[in-house]
Amino acid sequence: MKSNITIKDVAKRAGVSISTVSRVINDSKPVTDEVKQKVLDVIKETGYIPNPLARSLVTKKSQLIGVIVPEVSDSFVNEILNGIEEVAKMYDYEILLANTYSNKEQELKSINLLRAKQVEGIVMISWKVEEDHINYIQNCGIPATYISKTARNYDIYTVSTSNKEATYDMTKYLLDKGHEKIAFVMTSKDDTVLEMERLSGYEEALNERNIQLDKSLVKYGGTTYEAGYESMKELLDEGIIPHAAFVTGDEAAIGAINAICDAGYKVPEDISVAGFNDVKIANMYRPKLTTVHQPLYDMGAVAIRMVIKMINKEQLDEKKIELPYRIVERESVIER
Repeated sequence: MKSNITIKDVAKRAGVSISTVSRVINDSKPVTDEVKQKVLDVIKETGYIPNPLARSLVTKKSQLIGVIVPEVSDSFVNEILNGIEEVAKMYDYEILLANTYSNKEQELKSINLLRAKQVEGIVMISWKVEEDHINYIQNCGIPATYISKTARNYDIYTVSTSNKEATYDMTKYLLDKGHEKIAFVMTSKDDTVLEMERLSGYEEALNERNIQLDKSLVKYGGTTYEAGYESMKELLDEGIIPHAAFVTGDEAAIGAINAICDAGYKVPEDISVAGFNDVKIANMYRPKLTTVHQPLYDMGAVAIRMVIKMINKEQLDEKKIELPYRIVERESVIER
């Protein structure tokens, strides 16, 4: 059968009007069971595929949800995307992905692009959400949820984990292993709620052991391997040899491990290392990385489910959802 079969052809073969075929396809208005079956049989015989744009004009639903990401190749983003895509399929939605390379201008352009594509909702994953992003999306009238370390600063729908408690628990875990001199490598110099929470969790665990915060042990890097490597190299070059390093990003933690090894030290024999997120590489690298497990797949799944609920005008019980975390013990931390 020809691949360019049209709705007009289907109507002619079924002996009905074009509007009747449209009603059957879009389930917009009732038709008799006999007519419906006749139209469906012709669609099956001809292999007719409805035009999604035309269908959206009738139903007022594109079945598209836009997802904005800072870096599609990032392990953190990747695992969140898996959750988003699977739940989207469950509810018959397709994903339009916009990769912005962490560029604010590109993020704002992506919002406009997704709006032009008539997406029904947006999930925004960004290292740094600002008022401009929120205003752009809200002015479009598009339901949105955010996964970002700065999203907690605003009155918007967000999905995250309890970062202060997770950081406190990992620091306490390292202290319980006998590591009192703990380097803390954070992902950003930005004065964000998340960074303040993490630093607060780290400091609180130290204070409980009567250990004063040593600012020389606190470094600010980023989420990448390179950032973790440079932060740890800088620390070691300053002659500071910690008992352990807590790096709040797994790829950055692996960079820190390599910097330690390149400086002639061993992990975990000389310096233990812990990460944050529990992306797949954390269990593949040697030594396997002890880390805080964030349920990244679930974060994506919950974020898109929130958007779908908003699209369908269902009630949402919470605006800011925090998912549980846990510490995963592996080979990169030993007792001192």
